[in-house]
Amino acid sequence: MTTVLLVRHGLTAMTGPVLAGWTPGVHLNERGREQAEALGRRLAPLELDAIVSSPLERCQETAAAVAQGRAVPVQTDDRFGECGYGEWTGRPLKELAKEPLWRVVQAHPSAAVFPGGEALADTQSRAVRAVREWNERLGEKATYLVCSHGDVIKAIVADALGLHLDQFQRITADPVSLTVIRYTSLRPFLLRSNDVGGDVADLMPREEVAEESDGGENPTGSDAAVGGGPGTT
Repeated sequence: MTTVLLVRHGLTAMTGPVLAGWTPGVHLNERGREQAEALGRRLAPLELDAIVSSPLERCQETAAAVAQGRAVPVQTDDRFGECGYGEWTGRPLKELAKEPLWRVVQAHPSAAVFPGGEALADTQSRAVRAVREWNERLGEKATYLVCSHGDVIKAIVADALGLHLDQFQRITADPVSLTVIRYTSLRPFLLRSNDVGGDVADLMPREEVAEESDGGENPTGSDAAVGGGPGTT
């Protein structure tokens, strides 16, 4: 069972009013730095086998706060970078909401291709491929963290839940929120979604896991034999 902690970066001056995308030099603001430091303290009890980040500064800074005091360096994987919004990059969201493509992004994102940029379907494909490759590289008992962006995290979650990409707008990933997916040989389990303050003790590895009727694949030790996946918090 490989456990992936998906973390969205902390707040920046552009978070909310402007679509930052791949704009260079977008750093965490004061509140964002406080959020990242709090996240680092919150996750301190967890042993992490790797910390992986989008190349963009706001993610690198958030990941660095988690890595503080650990002997685990931050590794960069461009596949966890923000969606390539092309000509939409740096534009106010209020302005973009008037574009015909906006409705496509909201209602039929699998068909959305940003002008001069990337298709959302391609964003999902590269991010999911990256998760699977990191799972393979780190092994089935690994726990690792990926610091990325809202749309990227939502796309990964949609894949884990077996949802069509057109449903991914129903998923939320707020700044510095924690989303946890546990991958098993049977199926992925969504352990947490958009968690911004919960305790992490339940994510620590257990020395003994009860054998379940599904061959020990139930990651919570639940006694529910059918559909007994983990509850979200």
